[in-house]
Amino acid sequence: MTDIDKAPARLNRFADLSFQPRFAYPEMADVVEVAGLADRSELSGGFARFRDADIPWQVQYDELILVISGKFAVETPQGRLDAGPIDTIWLPAGTRVRYLAASALVFYSLQPASWVNAATAA
Repeated sequence: MTDIDKAPARLNRFADLSFQPRFAYPEMADVVEVAGLADRSELSGGFARFRDADIPWQVQYDELILVISGKFAVETPQGRLDAGPIDTIWLPAGTRVRYLAASALVFYSLQPASWVNAATAA
């Protein structure tokens, strides 16, 4: 895939974004993707809002999380990672985690964006 095959550059205004409940834990998290497969990119990113969250997961992609507001924690087999505003958390693919937050807004970036297709094909 060449850069020409990808969607053109654009601005995403936060105020215009439409958050949707996260598939498995709609009462704990809302997400909105701002770039990803729809742009024909293997890099995906977006925002997530967490409230009273305790979400178990196994990361299927490399993920970088930037905390924008609130406090956000990730429990991993190696220990708990506590982050506040402007802190980042790096999670390599395959890591078993628990996302924890009373109230937080984060930006995430993950690669590959096609992880869902890869997981269902396996």
